Amino acid sequence: MAFVVTARKWRPQRFDEVIGQEHITKTLKNAIKKNRIGHAYLFAGPRGVGKTTTARILAKTLNCLNPQDNEPCNECEMCKKFDSSQTLDIIEIDGASNRRIEEIRTLRESVKYAPTVGNYKVYIIDEVHMLTTESFNALLKTLEEPPEHTIFIFATTDVHKVPLTIVSRCQRFDFRRIELKEIKSTLKKIAEAEGIEIDDESLTIIAKKADGALRDAESIFDQVVSFSGNKIDADVVKKMMNLIDEEIYFQISDAILSKNFSAAFDITEEIYSKGWNFIDFINGLVEHFRNILSVVIKKNNLLIETSENIKNRYLEYKDKFGEGDLLRILNFLNKVQYEVKQTQNVKLKVEISLFHLIGLEKSGTITELLEALKKKGNLEINKPETGKSVTHKSPAVKIKPSFSTNTSEEIISVKGPEKVTPTDLDFNAIIKHWQKLIDTIGKEKFILAGVLSSVKPIDFSNNVIKVNVEHKDDISILKEECPYLHQKTREVFGTKLKFDFNFGSVGIPKTDTSIKGSSGTTKPTSQNNTSEDDDPYVKEIIEKFGAREIK
Repeated sequence: MAFVVTARKWRPQRFDEVIGQEHITKTLKNAIKKNRIGHAYLFAGPRGVGKTTTARILAKTLNCLNPQDNEPCNECEMCKKFDSSQTLDIIEIDGASNRRIEEIRTLRESVKYAPTVGNYKVYIIDEVHMLTTESFNALLKTLEEPPEHTIFIFATTDVHKVPLTIVSRCQRFDFRRIELKEIKSTLKKIAEAEGIEIDDESLTIIAKKADGALRDAESIFDQVVSFSGNKIDADVVKKMMNLIDEEIYFQISDAILSKNFSAAFDITEEIYSKGWNFIDFINGLVEHFRNILSVVIKKNNLLIETSENIKNRYLEYKDKFGEGDLLRILNFLNKVQYEVKQTQNVKLKVEISLFHLIGLEKSGTITELLEALKKKGNLEINKPETGKSVTHKSPAVKIKPSFSTNTSEEIISVKGPEKVTPTDLDFNAIIKHWQKLIDTIGKEKFILAGVLSSVKPIDFSNNVIKVNVEHKDDISILKEECPYLHQKTREVFGTKLKFDFNFGSVGIPKTDTSIKGSSGTTKPTSQNNTSEDDDPYVKEIIEKFGAREIK
């Protein structure tokens, strides 16, 4: 007996045997049960997911002489004739090879004739989007008002190419990609029935390669069996299909954690020597870090489509990567995906990209900085009890993160100078109480206080404080906060003061006036009234984020 490929041999013969399309098969069975049969159906979806198979089962059920539970019996005369392609009541037409208007005109003439044995004359037109515009137009009237005994079933992988005038005359059903676990389960049943031994990793490789198409998976399965025989091993499958070993992706993530730059040379050399495609490698690397991100966020491996032993390996990264770091890695790899396709020396480009990837440092957040300050004792965080008043040392910084779900405020107490009453305002008074202004702003805007700590007053006249800004980018930040700064000068100096921002190395006039800092100690005024190395805001940011001061 001639060999029959798996996709044909194991083609479903009943609605219940169709894999992964329960939302469609249930609707069709109920329509048959309630005798609500439409005159035209449109089955749309990816290749190899069961569109033509479902159309055949529907046609066979409608003409079955002894249907059972709204399913074809597969034993009556009509079912057997259909299976052997001998019936005249169910006609299959290939839209790609019968796309001309002459074929459609012939079809229009044939629909007038009643079925020979069955209840309906069913026309199944596969790849209907391949018909010409003239053919579609010729079909419109017949499709809208066909004879009572005629049913059209269209199948297409590109529904967007089907005119809306055709779509609107049909009941449309959208088929979906078949899930990985369903493909694996189906292949395992077939392998057991055929007496073939296959492991879970091999099933996963075949199912992933099929990309949601069961027919593709069955075709690959036939190819693997031809190569391996009745015992299929994952390593043999990878070798036969020249697939990239997933172990290489784990080597990269481990190299990032250990900063092992030499791994970049070893990995690119292995890819090159084994003839793997570098673009496929980058695509797989993106999926690898996406899997790690799902584990870090969800704290489980349920969203990962791979074999069980590989899924368990991903759990090892649950606490080793941060969400921010993984987003940076994925953003970098997305750029590499585009750049690799444009470069001439792909190996060198991938090698350099891996060096950049391994060299990425871990990032931090303001939240982590505040936590570090709290642990070092510079910050005291107290959460008030509901209904009770809260007392704390003055001044205090109240921080209520916008992302927090806690209804109570977190109160962060920072040691600062005692409250002062401004005297006659002059430049010396501005210098003397400048730190007080910074600490007052720090109660509500920690980052703005950090920016202001690097700003130096250089003159005061007509209620305008002229200041020198060391970093040009800070000017736009300070200008946006001018209304807020005006309000805070009223609190500190007793009157509303304006600001004049200057960028450049402008010296501060010498004065003998001393400044009373936040710690209560007296510091002499100089060109730099406060050392940035001693500033609590700048110092903690530099220590936490590994920054350096730019003079």
